[in-house]
Amino acid sequence: MLSLLGLIFFQFLWLKSAKEIKEQQLDDNIARAISDAAEKLVQEKTTFPFSKKPDVRLGDKMKMEFFKPSVIQRFSRDDIQEILQASFTKNLLKDIPFEFAVTENTLTGDQVATDNFLKYYLDSPSNIRRIIQLIPPTGSNLENLTRDELLVVIVPHSRTIILKEITWFIMGAILFTIIITTAFFLTIRTLLKQKKLSEIKSDFINNMTHEFKTPLATISLAVDALKNEKVSGDKEKTNYFTGIIKEENKRMNKQVETILQAALLDRQEVQLNLKKVSANSLIKSALNNIALPIEDRGGKIEINLEAQKDIIMADEVHFTNIINNLLDNAVKYSKENPHIKLHTSNQGNSLRIKIEDNGIGMNKETLSRIFEKFYRAHTGNIHNVKGFGLGLSYVKTMVDAHHGQIKPESTLGKGSCFIITMPLAK
Repeated sequence: MLSLLGLIFFQFLWLKSAKEIKEQQLDDNIARAISDAAEKLVQEKTTFPFSKKPDVRLGDKMKMEFFKPSVIQRFSRDDIQEILQASFTKNLLKDIPFEFAVTENTLTGDQVATDNFLKYYLDSPSNIRRIIQLIPPTGSNLENLTRDELLVVIVPHSRTIILKEITWFIMGAILFTIIITTAFFLTIRTLLKQKKLSEIKSDFINNMTHEFKTPLATISLAVDALKNEKVSGDKEKTNYFTGIIKEENKRMNKQVETILQAALLDRQEVQLNLKKVSANSLIKSALNNIALPIEDRGGKIEINLEAQKDIIMADEVHFTNIINNLLDNAVKYSKENPHIKLHTSNQGNSLRIKIEDNGIGMNKETLSRIFEKFYRAHTGNIHNVKGFGLGLSYVKTMVDAHHGQIKPESTLGKGSCFIITMPLAK
């Protein structure tokens, strides 16, 4: 971060230095252009019709009127404009606008000026203003005969001119800074993402170890019990321990299937066998699997299958898994005596399925992340929640695959609600 701020600071210093250099170059070029123009104004058209200096015995006023030695008298405004423009072009200032005036030193006598000269003369101090005295060269016929005159040149909006000169520098610096800043934040984002993935990986390995360790330990104990002579001779006990081994084996197979299923979803290799099915019938089938766990915890489930139109295009296995996962979560994250409500209804050309519980609920942060793979909500004092954090990720993927939508709602400490909307079959 300090390196990035340092880089931006030095970019600013570089632009400031470039601006000062351009200002100095512009100022020097303008000074040379005005000096060249002044030299031409006092040199051109100064030859008298005779080779010698006029008779000094003539009155000065008569000499001034007859020979018209002053710049104001010898040049029109267009002539001065042309001379200045040529001098500006010669000094690489071709497109630079300027205003000028040639006036007597008293500033109250005759003068030749452009229309906007006075406006810019009194305007912003940012305008470049140069004043040079018009003095004929030594030895010319006009020496000692001219009145004191000043050439005043103003270059308005000099700051704008400088900014135009360094526009590409500014744009390049801004673009370069944006690229570096973007690269910096992308790098930070990638590092944070890698850190998060590393934490998820560690959590997954820990959860998987725990999930497999428990049934393996149970199977090991059951096998040891079967080796006991008293148990081996008792058919009832043998069947009991054999049943334990079978159930724990099924539990392990289910966990393996969950992991394999997640891998297939990652590679998008899940093929849905879509056909017209009755959603209410599949929901009733899913309820059979959850009834016993709810009863064991002293809870109840309210079922209201009010949808008159329930024929949807769905994969029977995956649709049933969606309902099973949501009901399983409702039980796992409930307090004592879980109360679950399942309701179906029609909404336009869609089937609406609502599953509501009175569990521990979720805060806003958890609610925004529940569909992330491997993410598991903090359960507070409830320590019996097991799993890999794949259930809701699977539900979201399958609902999307069926062209449906799922919307979670929850209040911390009061419970959660999941609303699934599925399109009806045509």
